[in-house]
Amino acid sequence: MMNKAFAVTLDPATSLENHTGSWRTLRPENVFKLPPCNKQCPAGENIQQWLYYAAEGNYEMAWRFLTENNPFPACMGRVCYHTCEGKCNRGFLDEAVGINSVERFLGDYAIEHKLSFKRPAKDTGKKVLIIGAGPGGLSAAYHLRRFGHSVHVLEAGAEPGGMMRYGIPVYRLPRNILDAEIARITDMGVTIECNHKVEDIEAEKKKGGYDAVIITTGAGISSNVDIPEGDTNHILNALNVLGEIETKGNIEIARRVAVYGGGNTAVDVARSLRRLGAEPIIVYRRNRDKMPANEEEMDAAIAEGIQVKWLSTITGATKESLKIEKMKLDESGYPQPTGEYEELPADAVVLAIGQNVDKSILDKLQGLKVERDAIVIDPETNETSVPGVFAAGDVASAKDRTVTLAIGMGKNTARSIHAYLRGVKYKKQPKNEDARFEDMHPWYYTDAPKTVRPELELARRTNTFDEVQYGLTEENAIYEARRCLSCGNCMECDNCYGVCPDNAIRKLGAGKGYEFNYDYCKGCGVCAQECPCGHIHMVPEKI
Repeated sequence: MMNKAFAVTLDPATSLENHTGSWRTLRPENVFKLPPCNKQCPAGENIQQWLYYAAEGNYEMAWRFLTENNPFPACMGRVCYHTCEGKCNRGFLDEAVGINSVERFLGDYAIEHKLSFKRPAKDTGKKVLIIGAGPGGLSAAYHLRRFGHSVHVLEAGAEPGGMMRYGIPVYRLPRNILDAEIARITDMGVTIECNHKVEDIEAEKKKGGYDAVIITTGAGISSNVDIPEGDTNHILNALNVLGEIETKGNIEIARRVAVYGGGNTAVDVARSLRRLGAEPIIVYRRNRDKMPANEEEMDAAIAEGIQVKWLSTITGATKESLKIEKMKLDESGYPQPTGEYEELPADAVVLAIGQNVDKSILDKLQGLKVERDAIVIDPETNETSVPGVFAAGDVASAKDRTVTLAIGMGKNTARSIHAYLRGVKYKKQPKNEDARFEDMHPWYYTDAPKTVRPELELARRTNTFDEVQYGLTEENAIYEARRCLSCGNCMECDNCYGVCPDNAIRKLGAGKGYEFNYDYCKGCGVCAQECPCGHIHMVPEKI
């Protein structure tokens, strides 16, 4: 029975004008649309494509399609805040596809089965210097090496990884996972030199004879705030605390600690200190709705016993307590002082109110344009105001500073440099129109709720840095991948082929989809109505 919402109504006058046969005034055409998950992904992953292969059980192919854009699936399957899932059209039916959990499964599968990246068939003879071995720098190094360029990375820290190593606790990202995915990149021929802090970019470029440079130094300096304090009170910064925990496995700190801030770093610090025996309390000047920290991470922190002082700001510190002023939100959601104060018992404060860029080396590069707290770059190419010098990651983004965005910027910068080294200007490919849920017809799908990843029991979290969230089993990973609706693109379900009354649709073979035989097609539109993905459109017949 024809669905009235998608019935085709023909106007006799239009019929006569466009008529090209005994029946047809409209013809079906395949359209390829941009899935909302792909569009949302800061790393630019082709999520729909690798989910397809995962659903088929071809995990290596899925992993290779995934790593066409992102070389860190096992890491990102753990630390990415998966905003793609918030845009997933499946959410209109029941729950979004667990994209992040399938990504982690594929990343772990690749490590377990020792999958590796292919080395380039030949070298181009071009040399690129990357300053900083964080996610943006390593992503750029990976993609540049795939093009065949020689890549050398200089890193000020003792080990590569940047904020993935020194800013994300091990209970979220085990270091053996990070090391395994970095090792794949160095196995391609990328060299990383640690404990090398760059003082003069131009001098390093000249000394090494590099054809291009990428600055990916990140935002590794904690923001500060003036808090009047007593002589014995300890005020620390979040990145130093996380870095010391990473390098030493512990930190000497008081028992009662106030963590000042509302972002993900504040939550990471509080949860880490809780595991070291402290009693942290987060002090935040807005309410929960305005908190920038990831909701899942905040839920986990509260479950682990971490308290939060909402609508509060620190105005002073003494030996054993903090002076807290209560705040209220105005009509625009901005916190305003109330003049009401209270004392909060605390022996130390950790500032987690944001990160800044180290501008010491940037100031020495003549002609480099910097605004506020980021290098100014060409939005199309990521090139700076200095020819041949590019930037990616936190150092080139003053707003969204996430691992995923840094990886995507590293990829785009590598593609831009590849064009630059060939004497052409890089242009991003235009994107297809959006795949909207209202253009799809997934009427035959049944409810299939999202798979919940198991977690370490709560009693063990507060005294161990063991990984909190576990991965999916193979059975659950396939199930989750098969929940994908393949928005806007053919998934070869055979619906159109089966319902066509005129045998006007031909199969082209696995992975190739279908084509229309217009010699037989009457333009009835049944194929478009039965396509669950919204991949077929009925358009006016060509005269």
